[in-house]
Amino acid sequence: MTRIIHIIKELFRNLYKNPGTTLSAILTMTLLFLLFDLFWIGTNTTDRFYQEYISELNMEVFVAENIPDSTVKYIQEAISQIDGVTIESYFSKEDAREELMNIVGIDLLVGYEATNPLPRSILLSFEPEMLSTLKLNEVENQISKIEGVSYVYYSKSWLTKVEQTKSLISDFGLFLGGLILLTVLVSSANNMRLTAKTRAVGFKQMRLLGAGKIILAFPFFIEGILLGAISGGLGWGLIFYVKSKFEITKFTIVYPTFDEILIYCALTGLLGLISSYVGIKRLLRL
Repeated sequence: MTRIIHIIKELFRNLYKNPGTTLSAILTMTLLFLLFDLFWIGTNTTDRFYQEYISELNMEVFVAENIPDSTVKYIQEAISQIDGVTIESYFSKEDAREELMNIVGIDLLVGYEATNPLPRSILLSFEPEMLSTLKLNEVENQISKIEGVSYVYYSKSWLTKVEQTKSLISDFGLFLGGLILLTVLVSSANNMRLTAKTRAVGFKQMRLLGAGKIILAFPFFIEGILLGAISGGLGWGLIFYVKSKFEITKFTIVYPTFDEILIYCALTGLLGLISSYVGIKRLLRL
């Protein structure tokens, strides 16, 4: 009980005697965590938009001219055996003619009913897990080997560019997260080191009286955890305050769940603990 009281007293003494250092640490970490929070929200929103956008991606399979209509069903059966692929519709030559007429506004094939040059095609959709360049290439290769298929089309170049952009955003997120992590560690450790220097004499005296290093260091550890967790929570508090004041209706912003934010604040507290250890590591050698 005496040890617990000592730890609590030292904790509040550190905070009371160094309010400027404490406030500086909280503001610095809050701003850094806020930057990461905003990027996290932006990444979630972009990812949702990406998933919704590519969910509309289709593949069109064109049937060879020399294949009679009666055998098209066999091509459809072969396609339906491929995992993750759904046949949405079949377009006959007449369907293709009507579609062309709807696009241009007039029937360009009047008098050419018997020799309609438009191809027959099968429109495919995919399960979400199939919507990647790698898997769609595999599907394209499988379908191209089916007898009676002339060629396969989907927006391959567009999908490749979208995936490259998404990968670039993810890489930037990793870089930003690492940069923020390093900055918080250095900044928080320096603040803790300044606080520890003001307590160095008392720390050494307590060591001579037989106090253990862990007991003496515990107030600094708790302070680091509190500063990290509070800074992480303040960033989200500010975000949700602004959210309550402004309503965006043009698109949906995707926020992390409450559980994810709790875990995030716990991790920022852990980061504060590590920073405090780095800051007083030299003091522990006394």
